[in-house]
Amino acid sequence: MSDSGSVVSVNISKEKGTIKLPVDQIVIDDKGIVSDAHAGPWHRQVSVLSAADVEFFAKEAGRDIAHGEFAENITTDGLDLGEVSILDRFKIGEVELEVSQIGKKCHGDGCAIFREVGSCVMPKKGLFCRVINGGTVKAGDKIEYTARPFKVTVLTMSDRAYAGEYSDRSGPKAVELINEFFKGKRWHLAVETEILPDDPGILLEKLERATADGVDVIFTLGGTGIGPRDITPDVVSSIIDKEITGIMENIRVKFGAEKPSALLSRSVAGTLWTSQLYALPGSVKAVTEYLGEIFKTLEHAVCMLHGLDVH
Repeated sequence: MSDSGSVVSVNISKEKGTIKLPVDQIVIDDKGIVSDAHAGPWHRQVSVLSAADVEFFAKEAGRDIAHGEFAENITTDGLDLGEVSILDRFKIGEVELEVSQIGKKCHGDGCAIFREVGSCVMPKKGLFCRVINGGTVKAGDKIEYTARPFKVTVLTMSDRAYAGEYSDRSGPKAVELINEFFKGKRWHLAVETEILPDDPGILLEKLERATADGVDVIFTLGGTGIGPRDITPDVVSSIIDKEITGIMENIRVKFGAEKPSALLSRSVAGTLWTSQLYALPGSVKAVTEYLGEIFKTLEHAVCMLHGLDVH
């Protein structure tokens, strides 16, 4: 999904906490905007704000607000920034920016516009980006927006379901819970599902393909016990480069206290490159319980895997 608009104004400031002033053009390098106070080796190098949001706030405040007064570096027109998600991208000529944060904590009395008006639009509407490719930007330039799909893959591991002996109920339940969790969030969710036999070679191939394709989250359902065909955790463990031990330890303790057989689950969690992998048990009840715990850290894990320090 892509769209385009235009740059209305480019703005810089010498000190943080002060308004930015429009300039003829800005030069962007790997640290951000040259001569701007917010440039540096961090994730909020360039800020972006819609002119429509500035105008709306100006009416609420009862006075005109100039471009840059909210400390935004780039003021845009013609783009609905309310649909933008983390990791989406903007392209302005040679310049390419990746969205790294949506909104921020207001500085309060440390913010010039807040001291005067008593509120600020940036905490809710402002977008912050890191530089992918530098160059020069000026008012009037075309700005192109590209949405990044947030890819989730659900793999149900079951010889019998694969053979059509019974219908898979856990996969659809997982999709239902995933959609429910992401409802109202700004991620551009894209979910794929598949039923596989309990075959280590087939599963390994699917995992390798998914991680190579940049799938953000992979859930396997089933095959986590100690039976002769329970091979899922072994395959997942063979491909991950970092294990996330705390998630599954917490789940086993939490639900094993009520149902001791839950302690026999060998479920694992880990990462490979920027993908998260979770091997879950196959029952609908277990899928519901496990996902309820995994969702608590999933978005933060995405940011960490992409090098975004958003604590």
